[in-house]
Amino acid sequence: MIENGIGGANTKTGLIFEGKTDLRTFLIKQEGYTCSDNKLGWVDVQYQNEFVASIFKKHAFYRFLAYRGVDYHSILSKKLLPDDAIYVVVNNTFFVIECKFQKVGGSVDEKLQTCDFKKKQYKKLLSLLNMEVEYIYLLNDWFKQPAYKDVLDYIISVGCSYYFEYIPLNKLGLPVPR
Repeated sequence: MIENGIGGANTKTGLIFEGKTDLRTFLIKQEGYTCSDNKLGWVDVQYQNEFVASIFKKHAFYRFLAYRGVDYHSILSKKLLPDDAIYVVVNNTFFVIECKFQKVGGSVDEKLQTCDFKKKQYKKLLSLLNMEVEYIYLLNDWFKQPAYKDVLDYIISVGCSYYFEYIPLNKLGLPVPR
């Protein structure tokens, strides 16, 4: 896992990858989309001046839950912090998006096998709000290697999904600009 003496969350390539895939940054570059911080600590998304979604990173998700009257302490024993998450109004679905970047074998391999547990935890939290939950991995091309076939098959078998380098807007139920 260590490359050039630096590992884990400190790798610049991982930060660049996660920054490249930030939902807000991506959406504001799409025609018709605007994003704005709201006073509660997450991002509201508009398409052609109509509210379509909210974006949450890490702790903003728990501010949203508190705002909606959900006490996560009474449901989970430990917080889950999503890399990126988006609640899409039109399909009443909360998409948890975990970005995984790898250039050498390491601990990310095993983290991919946790999607079933994490999706179930998010479902427990959001069931009180009658929201659907989808769990998606956004992976770099490293994971296209044959060595990942079994884990990628597993991700699909437990009702989660994955994409390489990007997630299509229509997968999320968001409007697609012309």
